[in-house]
Amino acid sequence: MSGLQEELLIAVHGIWNRRWLALAVAWGVCVLGWLGVAMIPNSYQSTAKVFVQARSILPGQLGITPNEQQQSLDAVRQTLTSNANLEKVVKGTDLRQSVASDRDLAGKVAGLRLGIKVVSDLNNVISISATSADTSLSDGANAKIAQQVTQKLVDIFQEENVLGDRDETRQSLAFLDAQVAARGRQLQAADEKRVEFAQKYMGLLPGVGSIADRMNAARNEISQIDSSLIAAQSALAAANGQLAGTPATIAATGTGAPTALGQAQSELAAARARGWTDSHPDVVALQRQIASLRAQGGAAAASGTPNPVYVSARSMQAERAAAVAGYQARKGQLQSELNGMIARQTDEPGVAAEQERLDREYNALKTQYDKLLSDREDVRLRGDAQSETDTVKFRVIEPPSFSRVPAAPNRPLLLAGVLVAGLGAGVAAAFAMTQLRAGYATAGRLEKAAGIPVIGSITEIVTTAEVARRQQRLRWFAGGSGGLVGLCLLLVAAEFVQRSMT
Repeated sequence: MSGLQEELLIAVHGIWNRRWLALAVAWGVCVLGWLGVAMIPNSYQSTAKVFVQARSILPGQLGITPNEQQQSLDAVRQTLTSNANLEKVVKGTDLRQSVASDRDLAGKVAGLRLGIKVVSDLNNVISISATSADTSLSDGANAKIAQQVTQKLVDIFQEENVLGDRDETRQSLAFLDAQVAARGRQLQAADEKRVEFAQKYMGLLPGVGSIADRMNAARNEISQIDSSLIAAQSALAAANGQLAGTPATIAATGTGAPTALGQAQSELAAARARGWTDSHPDVVALQRQIASLRAQGGAAAASGTPNPVYVSARSMQAERAAAVAGYQARKGQLQSELNGMIARQTDEPGVAAEQERLDREYNALKTQYDKLLSDREDVRLRGDAQSETDTVKFRVIEPPSFSRVPAAPNRPLLLAGVLVAGLGAGVAAAFAMTQLRAGYATAGRLEKAAGIPVIGSITEIVTTAEVARRQQRLRWFAGGSGGLVGLCLLLVAAEFVQRSMT
């Protein structure tokens, strides 16, 4: 620690011995640095903040959604610094006084683009700032132009955001009207072709739709009829079985043969209901018994009364037989039509293909036409909403500011920085000179460098006149150092005075 302290003291002693060199270097660096700072032109900035909020009073399918409004604001922010808008700014501010040709206008536009910033945050606040640093103008003129440019940008922003949407809506409606009219004419022409084709080939291709669609529909209907026909046939078989087991007449009271005949017939119907065939022994026996009873009691049976159950069963049988016949007839008709369409498709493939092509063309045009109609109604409703209500809430929360303080450079800070840099350069120059010139500050260093013992050292003897001379030089050094710091403070004060006069 003592060695480090000794080295530090030796360095300070060497710098102090060459303090005049340090002061001269500091003065030179500071003067040059302050001249450079003085040559930097002042730039004045004006800032305005605009609050833009979309009103969510319409449904999202109309297109006026928060996301779309944010995209619209981003688009306006990007186009705000376009050449057309910047030319409006130049012509609407005092910058037009220095514009004499298109070349001057292009130069002003290029300079404005570098000095304009547009920033949006998550709170729907748009910050618009403009900077003016024209060296040919005074500080007050630059500050005024910065304010004028910002105000003009705010006006253009409002025009682009509020009025631009309505212009875009009108243009979209005009475009959609033209497209709807064109698609309508195409759809009408396609429909006329279909009608003409249908009239020409009416006998060859009856029905509605393409052959493939009608063939599929016929096959589906035949499949459904088959299911219904099976059920109707089962019901008819059941009615036939019931009718076979029911006597047509009822025997008169007191006669035994007709009663035995009815009982035998009932047993035969029950046997058949169980699934017995005519070759079954019991069925054969019952049939013989019934034949014998009929032969014995024919006269009595002839005098019997009609059986109402038999009449009802007979009616049910006729109804179910009619249903079966209807299903079979419909199936035959569909099968005939299907066979005919298959034959026509084989014999006249070009006609079928032409019909399918016309149908596809018509359906495609119809889909496009309906979509355009829907889009046009949405855009029209959106335009009505924009005309009747303010879809965007626009408010200037901070008008363009007029700054008396230049945005750049920060001269007080730069002047102080130059002073610090000058002092550091002076100290560095004195330390470097100490290291370059050979000498030994202590007897220990001399003994270490020579490699021989040092007997002693002689202290400097200072006379009274030398002390007075050193004190005078010390005062001069203090005056030079103080003058350097005082000049820096004077320049800072002048800067503030100049700002107050802007």
